[in-house]
Amino acid sequence: MKTPIILTNFKTYESATGAKAVELAKAHESAAQQTGKNFAVAVQTADIYRVSQAVDIPVFAQHCDDAVYGSHTGWNMAETLKQAGAIGTILNHSEHRFVDYQSLEKAITRAKEAGLLTCVCAETAQEGAKISKSFSPDFVAVEPPELIGGDISVSTSRPELISDSVAMISPAAVLVGAGVKNGKDVQIATKLGAKGVLLASGVTKASDPKSVLIDLASGA
Repeated sequence: MKTPIILTNFKTYESATGAKAVELAKAHESAAQQTGKNFAVAVQTADIYRVSQAVDIPVFAQHCDDAVYGSHTGWNMAETLKQAGAIGTILNHSEHRFVDYQSLEKAITRAKEAGLLTCVCAETAQEGAKISKSFSPDFVAVEPPELIGGDISVSTSRPELISDSVAMISPAAVLVGAGVKNGKDVQIATKLGAKGVLLASGVTKASDPKSVLIDLASGA
């Protein structure tokens, strides 16, 4: 997957579910075509197939379990996500954290075995460094939980967190999130060494998502 990347987490917003998920993903694809910048979307499990069939940009799952073929009712198995059209998965998001690092390691391993990219969320640079060095994910997304979904961007309020994360988390590529809303936020993050951003409400709650996406792309 090419970087810098703007990865939008659709979560379970009504504006990003079902047919509306396809519509929003198409807005991302259109913004990518218009700007030449890299966009990806993380959608609900039930929407992966319909979205991946509708657009050519990368589609991520929002979560992956460590289940294998067999008796695991209700779990998100890596192979199923891959076959549905996902190219990667978010793991350990603040809204769906693993109970311990052993469980996270198992999920990362299963995702890799199925050929999925892994984007693991961390609350601090220190946690991101531990995850990167212990489990070797492809990306670590650093998101201070107190800024998620808010109006204050990590890029403007805590730029030192970005530079610290980039310095500490290698070899995994760093994404930053929490409060990211515009092209200036993206520009600050990438200038400090991040390989992109992970955001949600800034796009999913926007009255004109494509305009927001084009603005975000201006900083990539």
